[in-house]
Order: sequence, then structure tokens, then C-alpha cells
Amino acid sequence: MKKYSFGTRIYLGLMFLVLYLPIFYLIFYSFNKGTTMNHFEGMSLIHYRELLEDTRLLGNVVNTLIIALLSAVIATEIGTFGAMAIYFMKNRFYRHWLLNLNNILIVTPDVMIGASFLILLTRVVVIKLGFWSVLVSHVAFNIPIVVLMVLPRLEEMNDNLLLVAKDLGANVHQILVQVILPSVQKGIFSGFLMALTYSFDDFAVTFFVTGNGFSTLALDIYSRARRGISLEINALSTLIFGVSLAFVIGYYFIQVRQIKDEKKG
Repeated sequence: MKKYSFGTRIYLGLMFLVLYLPIFYLIFYSFNKGTTMNHFEGMSLIHYRELLEDTRLLGNVVNTLIIALLSAVIATEIGTFGAMAIYFMKNRFYRHWLLNLNNILIVTPDVMIGASFLILLTRVVVIKLGFWSVLVSHVAFNIPIVVLMVLPRLEEMNDNLLLVAKDLGANVHQILVQVILPSVQKGIFSGFLMALTYSFDDFAVTFFVTGNGFSTLALDIYSRARRGISLEINALSTLIFGVSLAFVIGYYFIQVRQIKDEKKG
């Protein structure tokens, strides 16, 4: 087992302290009886009760979850088959160019992507700004992320499996379902999680392409922050952090169990 030096441990401790201290500060004041984070006046769940009574904020949370889940599912399907198309492309020149074009979209500033989608959806493909414009935009910027997560798994796949499957008489559908997808399922799941995360906390692109009558959590928090942060946001952030933490812990135990099963097999 690899041992870390004292300096390395100090560095890691400071790094995680800087990352998590603001989160724990936010969580701590979500239980504050007062209305600000300037002074802690005592323990209370009043802000959680106010959160449950705030139908507008909860509605925007639902909107955000719907957009995130739908865009992640659609982008994962399109991105997975896009990664396969790039991987099986015989012409290396076009393959590298397509991969570079995909990577450019990932590093392109969100402001530029949001402005370009605004022009596209209002000038070229006329769509009323709202739910559908946000969904289309989120699917579009999530696809390159999924491609980047799935493609390395395809590179690790043993191509001999495809040849053996063909020799055994498997058709294209059978090879896809029984050979390729099981080989890249971890990459697909990682791509889905990344797409879900990017979509859930996106602000810049959504700000450009949303319309009147539709909002997401990020836009709602931004509008409230301009008037002064309410501790309802602290309470909501605490709940989101708790759900995310439970999900990560659950996924960790699933991975541990899979590794144990593979060793037994």
C-alpha cells in the first residue's frame, strides 16, 4: 500500500479544506434561526419549512430536474452512437478532425454557446424560447461530453471480440447489444452522470435561451442573489448536497461489489 509523506498529507488536507469549508459553512447556516449568515442565533429548521412552502422555487427545481434528466438521456444516446461512429471510422484524417471538432465544443465558453443557440433558435430554426429551447440547447452541449467519456472505453475494447462474434454468426444488432455496449457501459454511465451534472448547474446557456414563464434553479438563485441571498437557498443546497453525497456513496459500494464479484468469477 502506497504511503504518503507528511507534506503530501498536509497539502491534500488543505486542498480539501478549501474545497469543502464553504459548503459546510453554507450547511451550518441553513440551520440558523436568524435570516442572515452574519450571526448564528441558534438551531432551527425554519428555513427548511419555508423552502417546502416556496412553490415557485420548488417548481424551478422540478424544471431543472426534468431538463437535466431528459437532456442527459438524449445526449447519452446520441453521444454513444457518435463515439462509435468516430471509433469505427476507417479514415484516420477525418476521425481526428471530428474528434478535434468535438473537443473544441467542450472548451468553447458557455457565453458563446448560449449566444449562438439564441441566434439559431430565433433566427434560423424558429422555436419559442422556453422549455424546448432549453432542452435542445442542453442536449447539444452535453453530446460532446458523452462522446469524450465513451470513446476511451471503445479504445480499450478488444477488437477480437467483434471478429469472434462475426465468426459465430452474430448480426450487427447482436454485436452492438451483446458485445459493444457491455464493453463500454461504464463510459456510458459516466457520460450520463457528467451530462446530468452539467445540465443541472448550467446558467450561462440557459440564461440566453430561456423565455418568459420558464425558469431553472440556477436562474432563480441568480435573480434572488441580486436581492440578497435567502437562507432558503442554504437549505436547498444542503438537501442537494445530501442527495449527491448519498448517490456517490451508493455508487461506490456498487463498484466495490462489482469488483468483488469479478474476482470471485
